[in-house]
Amino acid sequence: MQPEGPPRDPAEDGDLTGRPFPLGDWGEPAERLDELYRRVEADALRTAEWYLSDRAWKRRGARILRIGAAVGAVTGAAMPLLELTGSVPGAASYGYLALLLGAACLGCDRFFGLTSGWMRDVATAQAVQRRLQTLQFDWATENVREILGPTEGTASEAAERCLTVLRRFSEDVTELVRSETAEWMVEFSSGPAPLVMQSLGAGGSRSEAYVPPARFPLPPGTRPNMPRQRPPEQPR
Repeated sequence: MQPEGPPRDPAEDGDLTGRPFPLGDWGEPAERLDELYRRVEADALRTAEWYLSDRAWKRRGARILRIGAAVGAVTGAAMPLLELTGSVPGAASYGYLALLLGAACLGCDRFFGLTSGWMRDVATAQAVQRRLQTLQFDWATENVREILGPTEGTASEAAERCLTVLRRFSEDVTELVRSETAEWMVEFSSGPAPLVMQSLGAGGSRSEAYVPPARFPLPPGTRPNMPRQRPPEQPR
């Protein structure tokens, strides 16, 4: 069976999936290196754009929840005062409800990680852009060195230096994405489910959290007897 249509670019799917490494004829190394640089630069820009777009909806949701929490806190504090003044009888019960809604907004923000999520997205996007600027200047330095003439090494060594610059940049961007994903996993794993395990480990180490019972428990009111030891022999 033949696939329907040409293969889709992973960049069109809106995800940080990798793309196949471009292979071709290295008879013209300058053109190949330029093609690799454009691909690496496009991948970095796509990564930064993905984090910035992911930040947008998280920031909107976090603002809505924060505003709801602030309104609930102010309303919950104002309603009992209105009841004390006698202007609104029975307003204290509505104040408790407002406080509950404000706490629910904060809990949703904490549980879904909206505020911390969009802050991580901004930090990661800025780190990728900062690393991209370093790559652009390093690449310009290599181009100027080749235009002025290879003062050190051969042409193959110059191409190897360019490939090393691109490879290190790709590894740095991958490490930034991996670090952000690891932080998200740590925050997600600290939700309600693993709280039981955290409470067990809060009092001490794992060995202190669980003590295996004795093999044959003694009846109540009895004392354990120490095994008798053989008296030492007299020297001859």
